[in-house]
Amino acid sequence: MMTKDEVKKILDRVLTWPQEAQEQAIASLETIEQEFTGSVQLSREDRLALERSAEDVRNGNFATDEEVQGVFDRFRRA
Repeated sequence: MMTKDEVKKILDRVLTWPQEAQEQAIASLETIEQEFTGSVQLSREDRLALERSAEDVRNGNFATDEEVQGVFDRFRRA
């Protein structure tokens, strides 16, 4: 895990990079920040899928371990 000092050092070095590289770094950092702090806007379809999933959980509808393994096996072969 990086310390605050290590983060500050790399950010200070970014200031010595060419302008294009700095812009890429800022864009990357903003994307990461949005992932960790931003809110997600769900589509109507996503919201309905989550509601169906919650209903399945309430009703105890779960895939068996064997069913889950079968799905993973199919995708590993593909």
